[in-house]
Amino acid sequence: MTLNPQTTAFIFPGQGSQATGMGRDLAAQFESARLVFEESSQILGFDLSKIMWDGPETELNDTLNTQPALFIHSLAVYRAFESLGLGFSPVILAGHSLGELSAICAAGGIPFADGLRLVRKRGELMKRAGELNPGGMAAILGLEIPTLEKVCAEASTGGEIVQVANDNSPGQVVISGHKPALERAIAGAKAAGARRAMPLAVSIAAHSPLMDTIQAEWNAAVAGSAFSDAKVPVMGNVHAALIQSAAELRADVIAQMQSRVRWVDSVREMSKNGVTAYVEVGSGTVLGGLIKRIDAQAENHPLGNPVDFNILK
Repeated sequence: MTLNPQTTAFIFPGQGSQATGMGRDLAAQFESARLVFEESSQILGFDLSKIMWDGPETELNDTLNTQPALFIHSLAVYRAFESLGLGFSPVILAGHSLGELSAICAAGGIPFADGLRLVRKRGELMKRAGELNPGGMAAILGLEIPTLEKVCAEASTGGEIVQVANDNSPGQVVISGHKPALERAIAGAKAAGARRAMPLAVSIAAHSPLMDTIQAEWNAAVAGSAFSDAKVPVMGNVHAALIQSAAELRADVIAQMQSRVRWVDSVREMSKNGVTAYVEVGSGTVLGGLIKRIDAQAENHPLGNPVDFNILK
């Protein structure tokens, strides 16, 4: 074991980390992971692993499939990790946006079946919100949050809103909202000195008030899921604070739909709690890259493919 559990957090990726082939080698090498994919097919009523492993990429990138695919892969990795019997329990779990639900499930805060159904519902509802109330998102590079908040406030009107959606790393922020307001904010960000301000190829304004059309149905779905107290504290997205009780977990998952993902604050708070190493459980290394910009001294380790498990032996 090269990592100290008392100073290690496990982190779970969100949308954007998916890749065709994710989990195929893992399922071939770890029976515990293979069983997660098989159970997922039974729960969903179709074999999502075929899309995950063979594509086409367009289907994997459909949020209806992307969200459960990332959840399944992360939990398959986590079950494979547990099957090693190392007695290693990270001090904190955290996830970015969708990844927060993966973290909650890994922490024992929701059963896998309930978590997967909830994630699938999340994808369905967010896609519908994009159809009912179309919007967009944009990446802004090189502006600090207070400046960008001022830009968004000036770009918003009574009926057209844009706000900070993801505070990913210093100088890398995503904004979200109605397209006219988004366009004004992009122009305002450039005028304020942004290094880059570019719209993203999405029609969904995640983590913004445009999700209000599906909020009541989301609240009902969360209320109908079997949350329980987590065995390991989870760093919540909404307030960048540790949460553990079932009530706290539910509240964060509900509020997250329209709230900012405070990833910078979350990483800084984990650092204050003594975390010096982060293991990215699932697909890709996006979060590790963001963490390096937040805490240059932090260790980052991917854990998504069989070869990655060498760091744990």
